[in-house]
Amino acid sequence: MQGRLIYLMGPSGSGKDSLLQAARAPLEAHGCRFARRVITRSAESVGEDALGVTPDEFERLQGEGAFALSWRANGLAYGIPREIDDWLSAGQDVLINGSRGHLEVARQRYPDLLAILLQVDEAVLRQRLLARGRETPEQIEQRLARSRSFTPMGGASAATVAAKAPPTGECLAILDNSGPLQHTVSRLLHLLDEARQCA
Repeated sequence: MQGRLIYLMGPSGSGKDSLLQAARAPLEAHGCRFARRVITRSAESVGEDALGVTPDEFERLQGEGAFALSWRANGLAYGIPREIDDWLSAGQDVLINGSRGHLEVARQRYPDLLAILLQVDEAVLRQRLLARGRETPEQIEQRLARSRSFTPMGGASAATVAAKAPPTGECLAILDNSGPLQHTVSRLLHLLDEARQCA
């Protein structure tokens, strides 16, 4: 039985890295594998179990066919190792840290993937970005605008279980991370259980 690709997305500051860390043990106990991203800047991988490489190293790996998925965003290159295909073929579910802008391409390669968009209230997101101190206020507002443009149904509640969202128009699972992290982990596990029953 083929495993399922779980494609987790979310704007910078939404808490993806924290969620991945907190959910790793319970998901691995259910047989779900975690893919380690390859990123061209080590600073971007703080808080994430990612492999930082130089742009030249990334190009070499890509040329060797080392990635199942790869994309570029915000001046960086990201790759998902090809080994996820072996895990999926072995019947294991695989969770990856994906990109909202690359979702359509990922769906073409993995039509049955489960897309999950992690969202937080805009006020919470702004506060997290400001506290992180990586960007200017103008850059933060640009990130917030980009996040707003991807919000399903023009800003519907992030508690919604499924909704339509660009760029694909496909059904998308929405996960709210505005509150305590453990609540988000519990909702993620529940969501994956429901998806497994419907598969």
